[in-house]
Amino acid sequence: MANHNIDRLNEDIKREISSAVRDIKDPRVAGRLVSITGCHLTSDLSYCKLYVSCMGGSGAAKDAAEALTDASGFFKRRINQRIKMRKLPELIFIPDNSLDYYSHIEKIIEGLPSADGAEDADNNATEK
Repeated sequence: MANHNIDRLNEDIKREISSAVRDIKDPRVAGRLVSITGCHLTSDLSYCKLYVSCMGGSGAAKDAAEALTDASGFFKRRINQRIKMRKLPELIFIPDNSLDYYSHIEKIIEGLPSADGAEDADNNATEK
């Protein structure tokens, strides 16, 4: 059975971190469109994995994740001020490369022959 309290905390932490990212002055984050795509808090509230996506590819997402890791103290203070938790989790920022993966899969799908083209070839073969 899912713990709804953990789900609520996941959403609250994701929302607070997303709003706090705009206040980061680090050049690896400040000039880019950085977003938090996911949040996973462990059941004992010890660790929180935050998935970071950034426009500009996987290298930019990796740089942004490193910058956000460097600013984890700022994020912890922000979470402590706004969310009542019995224990502050250790924040782990992970680059999210799912956009690159989705574009790769889309290119593969576009390269496949269409179903309409296969039916036309079958119809032409039977007519001859």
